[in-house]
Amino acid sequence: MRRAAVVGAGAVLALAAVAVSSAEESAAAGDDAEARPMPDFLGLGLWRVFTRLPRRTRLDVHDVSGRDRRVLWPPSWQVCTQYPAAGTGLDRRTTVMIGVVRKGESCPPRVQSARR
Repeated sequence: MRRAAVVGAGAVLALAAVAVSSAEESAAAGDDAEARPMPDFLGLGLWRVFTRLPRRTRLDVHDVSGRDRRVLWPPSWQVCTQYPAAGTGLDRRTTVMIGVVRKGESCPPRVQSARR
């Protein structure tokens, strides 16, 4: 009986150590995410945005074609606009805004002139 209590206490201490180390790792990863610059997504597929941004990034995706369509299947869309600009530092408070059109469509003229 006494041995089981010692093993139980050891297991609790081991779990606490794992929890502390994982909390430190996630805090360090959070610091790295804050220091990451915004990638350049213009002209790329929307799916690339989802795979290259940190998963906790707030993201606002909207159709810039003027048709106000819902973006339900990211692989079918391409990026026309992005905010913030490429190279800008991302932090937890930044909301990334991505303007898209369906693949095969061209970006609206007003959007293309803003890209240059």
